[in-house]
Amino acid sequence: MAIKSEIAWIKRLEDGTKLEVYARRFGREWTFYSRGRRNDIWQEIAEPTREDWDTLLDAVRRRVPRSLFPPDEVTRIQNTIRERFQE
Repeated sequence: MAIKSEIAWIKRLEDGTKLEVYARRFGREWTFYSRGRRNDIWQEIAEPTREDWDTLLDAVRRRVPRSLFPPDEVTRIQNTIRERFQE
């Protein structure tokens, strides 16, 4: 099974600026990075927002049917969201 360990997206901040974000999986852990412009250096996001986790979850769900991620990865991300954002 081929697993791509990076997922990237672009989000807009409240002031209208674009921010490139990507999440990298190493082992069972996800690490988030961001940068403002193309030539900027990627900075690790210490505390990803709920929106970032939800975007990652959606992207992984879309990749499961194509065998790019195992189905249990969705469950792991959902559990992480529940632990970090107890609502």
